[in-house]
Amino acid sequence: MAYKHFEAIEKHAGLLGILIAIMVSIGGLAEITPLFMEAHAVKAPPGVKPYDALRLAGKDIYVREGCYLCHSQMIRALRAETQRYGHFSEAEESVYDRPFQWGSKRTGPDLARVGGKYSDQWQRLHLMNPRQVVPVSNMPGYPWLAEKKLDVADIQARMRTLRTLGDPYSDADIAAAPAALDGKTEMDALIAYLQGLGIRNEPVAAAKTAGAAP
Repeated sequence: MAYKHFEAIEKHAGLLGILIAIMVSIGGLAEITPLFMEAHAVKAPPGVKPYDALRLAGKDIYVREGCYLCHSQMIRALRAETQRYGHFSEAEESVYDRPFQWGSKRTGPDLARVGGKYSDQWQRLHLMNPRQVVPVSNMPGYPWLAEKKLDVADIQARMRTLRTLGDPYSDADIAAAPAALDGKTEMDALIAYLQGLGIRNEPVAAAKTAGAAP
């Protein structure tokens, strides 16, 4: 009897397609739902704060210019990675990243812990013309960032939008943005963002970096 039922299903492509779709949906939900729930349970640890106005502008420029296409910010829990880049990445570090900058594409090195590794001047020269400091680099230059001023009203609007999504920006934080951004260029903002990676927003990981062998 069971064989006849299977045969009937196999002979009707439409019915077979519907049943396959149902089973794939059930399997997909079983895999995705726990991950979705876990992701929404991640909370910012003590000391981790949303980006200040200048770093927020820098993060948006980083995304706009497609830096994530060649650089990840996701150190895996493998000895070769932690020895080169530092402590492996944790979800709570990126709780205020929208979109987060994890990933696997590495034409260039991972930047999760790059903050403070080089001086501001090195970063500026590197962004203006990478081959000034890394002769074999295939990274393009971004000299126009040094000429373009930041749009203060736009950054304040972004801060208000992020507050509606849960980032704890206060009215004072938003009101202080014009002074923090006064006279700053997009180059200044991007450098501030890079110099904070692994330092200002990741105290949990920074405290573990010293002796964490996975």
